[in-house]
Amino acid sequence: MDKQENKLRLEPLRSEVAGPVKIFAKRLKADITGELQSLTLVGSSLTDDFNAGKSDINTVLVVNKQSPNVLRKLAAMGKLMGAKRISTPILMTPEYIEQSLDVFGIEFLDFQLIHHTVLGPDPFESLSFDKNNVRLQCERELKATLIRMRQGYISSVNRKKLILEILVSVTRSLSPYLRAMLWLKGEKRPKNLEAVSAKSSQVFSIETDALTKSRRWWYSKEKSSTEDITNTFWKMYETVDLLAKIVDALEV
Repeated sequence: MDKQENKLRLEPLRSEVAGPVKIFAKRLKADITGELQSLTLVGSSLTDDFNAGKSDINTVLVVNKQSPNVLRKLAAMGKLMGAKRISTPILMTPEYIEQSLDVFGIEFLDFQLIHHTVLGPDPFESLSFDKNNVRLQCERELKATLIRMRQGYISSVNRKKLILEILVSVTRSLSPYLRAMLWLKGEKRPKNLEAVSAKSSQVFSIETDALTKSRRWWYSKEKSSTEDITNTFWKMYETVDLLAKIVDALEV
């Protein structure tokens, strides 16, 4: 890294994120400086969906090459990362990124839209994507979500807590798929869940009340009945099922 790239760029970050990231970045610079290319924040810590005390800080760490030595040094930082609510970083090399755009287009599209590179060169700014690959991945992921929802519901034995956990998990995972579908349609992609739900409802004529309600349960300790949670679960299932059918028929 040159001197400019070696500087920490923390200015746009909220204080609850900037403090932990500064500590983590300095440790990275000290321990894996020879292999380190960049440290980039992605996900909710950069949007209105961030909930201090609940949300983790997600990062992508780009290194020159994957090696046991780098993994050992990162493993030694596990206690530090846990204490600062920094999730295990997604470890990549430039070659891995280049060779994975066809299979992980949804994820990289989201990284490109919602990221802030704290240290080193931006690894996502110049990426480009094939719409056919993104459409296929989107269909596959949505249909896989339906399978997980069915299996989860059967395994829950109608226990409210377990059904709610499935709902929250689906809610947290759905935003990138919705943004990918909007991208396929050439529409603007909102960054937070509430806005992307509203935009998707408008563009695809789908019902997103289940997403709104599940998001509220995700962020609060609001109590709800088993019936309410179960009804919301099935509304969510219908929404995901419809999205899978829409993207299956989408011409790109």
